[in-house]
Amino acid sequence: MEILLNVQETIKTAEYGLRDLIEGPPERKLSGLRNLVVFGRAITNVLQGLRSIEPEFDAWYRKYIDEMESDPLMKYFYNLRSLILKEGFLEASVHAHIKKLELPYDMSLFGPSPPFAKGFFIGDQLGGTGWEVELPDGSRMKYYVELPSNIGSVSLHFPDPPNHHLGKDITNNSIEELSSLYIDYLRKMVRDAKIKFERI
Repeated sequence: MEILLNVQETIKTAEYGLRDLIEGPPERKLSGLRNLVVFGRAITNVLQGLRSIEPEFDAWYRKYIDEMESDPLMKYFYNLRSLILKEGFLEASVHAHIKKLELPYDMSLFGPSPPFAKGFFIGDQLGGTGWEVELPDGSRMKYYVELPSNIGSVSLHFPDPPNHHLGKDITNNSIEELSSLYIDYLRKMVRDAKIKFERI
């Protein structure tokens, strides 16, 4: 069925956003977050196309509407989508946790510094780590590297994040974890729709 295929393609796009947020280079994290929020919300819009061809759709979908409207996490992401589309705005803060860093000895763990390096940073506004490089024309660029886990970690956080999802406390409110919970919920809904409405 074409609508279900479109739903599956839409959730794949949201999942690509999640992958960029969690595994991508720092410069792709916030764009990944925007994509997962926008295409995550689009999943419900595409799903509702089943209403015109499946008489049982409204009864099936009612459970999800009630759940999403009462769930703090799902409401939070719904509102995020409105902020992104209407205001082009997405607020996030960076939290850096340094376990152990001995200078200058541990700098070798980051690899050789690039030419023209003027400084080093951990946890910039994108959550990245690396060198600030001054180019011959005087402009400055960032050269990103991996932050070894034995040195520390960096995570992105929303302002006033939700603390509950599906009746359970959320113990890790990093953007990465909240986004994973959001996409997991949407995956389950898409899976259930496929089971319920796919023609064999």
